[in-house]
Amino acid sequence: MPYSIRRATPADAERVADIACRGFTEAFGHMYPPEDLAYFLAVCYTPETQREALEDPRSAIWLLEDGDEAIGHVYVGPCGLPHPEADETHGEIKRLYILSQAHNAGWGTKLMQSAMDWLLRDGPRMLWVGVWSENFGAQRFYARYGFEKAGEYLFPVGQTNDHEFILRREP
Repeated sequence: MPYSIRRATPADAERVADIACRGFTEAFGHMYPPEDLAYFLAVCYTPETQREALEDPRSAIWLLEDGDEAIGHVYVGPCGLPHPEADETHGEIKRLYILSQAHNAGWGTKLMQSAMDWLLRDGPRMLWVGVWSENFGAQRFYARYGFEKAGEYLFPVGQTNDHEFILRREP
C-alpha cells in the first residue's frame, strides 16, 4: 500500500503521541541520557498533550501513514518560540518528523506543503520554526521555503539544554 497523508483528528491523539515519540527518539534520542529522554517524552508527547493540540482550532497535525502505521507527521500552530518579535498571531512549524524508512522520497516536502497551505490559508503572515543548531539538513530544508535565522535559544530535554536556532519566514 502506498504512503498517504491525512489531517489528524482528536481521535488520533494516541497515534500522534506514538509517532512523535518514535520520530524524536529516532532522530535525536542518542543525544540524551536515558532519563532525560524518558522525562521529555513522558511530559511533552503524551496522548493528552496531543489531544489538546488536535482540539485547538488554531493548530493542525497531518500524519504520514503506511497503511495503519503512522511513519511521520507535521504539527503547526500559533508561534510559541522565545523571540521578541514572535507572537501568537504568527504561525509556527512545531514538529516535522519522518521515520528513516520514508526519508529521501519527497514526503517531507509533501507534509511541509500541507502545513504551509494551512498556515497561509488566510493570506501571508510571519512563520517561525525552531531547529537544532547542528541539524544542517533541516536548516537547508527550511531555507528552501524562505526561512532565515532570526535568533537562538536553549531547548530543554530533561536536564539537557539543546542549542536551537530560531528561523523566520517573512510574509
